Amino acid sequence: MDFNSPIGGRYVRIVAIIALLLGLNDASRLLGVTTGAASPFDTLGAAGFTYLAIFALARLFAAVGLWIRASWGAVLLVGATAIELGMYVLGNRDIQMSMLGFAVRLVLLVSIILVFVLSFRMRQRAHD
Repeated sequence: MDFNSPIGGRYVRIVAIIALLLGLNDASRLLGVTTGAASPFDTLGAAGFTYLAIFALARLFAAVGLWIRASWGAVLLVGATAIELGMYVLGNRDIQMSMLGFAVRLVLLVSIILVFVLSFRMRQRAHD
């Protein structure tokens, strides 16, 4: 992904910040910041805790990859977000999110797909 223009670079960095904030939110859920005295492992269950840990780590690494404008960051983010949303939509009870969380993840997925489309078009123009 080659975004040397200032506007493209800012767009990718904004997506990276959104991914970072979402990953930090998931990490805070893993640590039990919002559950009070209840253990997050008990609240989420073993499978839910594992899924949340995997998606939080993937999103945090993807945010770093997007920040440095590496193509693996976008691939990791689209993969993790698409799998998480797919599992949620298909009714997996271990994936828990609010409607706001679903909307943010959906916006994140659409925005990173837009990055792919813009990157592909820029490469097409460069070859023409």
